[in-house]
Amino acid sequence: MLDNEGYRSNVGIIIVNCRNEVFLGKRIKENAWQFPQGGVKYGECLEEAMYRELYEEVGLKPEHVKIIGRTKGWLHYNVPSNFVRKESRSQYKGQKQIWFLLRLVGSDSDVCLYATPSPEFDAWKWSHYWVPLEDIIEFKRSVYEQALIELSSILF
Repeated sequence: MLDNEGYRSNVGIIIVNCRNEVFLGKRIKENAWQFPQGGVKYGECLEEAMYRELYEEVGLKPEHVKIIGRTKGWLHYNVPSNFVRKESRSQYKGQKQIWFLLRLVGSDSDVCLYATPSPEFDAWKWSHYWVPLEDIIEFKRSVYEQALIELSSILF
């Protein structure tokens, strides 16, 4: 569902381990690394969307994580037209995201990239909190940087 400006509501998820390293997933059949994220369905609150996406993309359940923060407001990014379906180009601009910061309280073995029939990632790794932004697709870098900066004050 798009807002009046052409942005789809979305949640982004930054998972940290006990060493404050961040979880990165590699998009299936691509050499693109990113944080878990996904759209908010109609009637779903942001926290519900976050837990659903967390399970769909990473296989983690609420008992495996603890929410330690979230961004105060929406962070926006535009999606280049070559990434947008032709029929959606006239109205769709991109994503507006609320980012959640989660602490993994379970173990690495709780991660299951194939928890659902349509996996998003085919590999994952822990990375330094200040992820090398050049590994992130260019049009998302600014939002990643904004989220990491805002949430770092909670974590550190």
